[in-house]
Amino acid sequence: MSQFEFIFALFGLLLGLSIVEVLGGLARAIEARLRPGATMRIGWLTPLLGVFVLLDLLSFWQAAWTTRDVIGVSSHSLMAVTVFASAYYLAAHLVFPREPAEHAELDGHYFRVKRIVLGAMLALLVCQLAFYLNVPQLTLALRNPLALGLTIILAGLMIVAIVVQSHRANVAVMAALVARYLVVYLL
Repeated sequence: MSQFEFIFALFGLLLGLSIVEVLGGLARAIEARLRPGATMRIGWLTPLLGVFVLLDLLSFWQAAWTTRDVIGVSSHSLMAVTVFASAYYLAAHLVFPREPAEHAELDGHYFRVKRIVLGAMLALLVCQLAFYLNVPQLTLALRNPLALGLTIILAGLMIVAIVVQSHRANVAVMAALVARYLVVYLL
């Protein structure tokens, strides 16, 4: 087993649990909505946040691959991976409420958690960029104008999503965040 494989096992486990949290939350919301007599509305915002978190998780999982030649096993790297992936888990855990049936609609839940979820993800992006800037082999990836431009768009849209108040604007910004990832994955 290589050093990367050893560390990636921990990273993959925690990110995998994060994916399960988002998908499990979506399943609970759909199940609550399908119960006979249910009046709960799922809405657009919480599912869009869930899709965005999933796409962002995939992006970080893929980014981990680019670090495979520069990360060694140490107490610092294990702690960093644990803190990083744990922050993702906490953000993913908050996307959907534990008991969706207790909410009349999930858009209200989105407005309660969006700053925490998106703020945590923005902080993780900043940490990733700082790490890349401190490792010469990874700094090259940031010199690619397309990658840099897409990262700036991602950060800008996340900041807008954190501060914007109106329902319609939140739907538009969250849809743009999801679309940005879909474009990236299709390039």
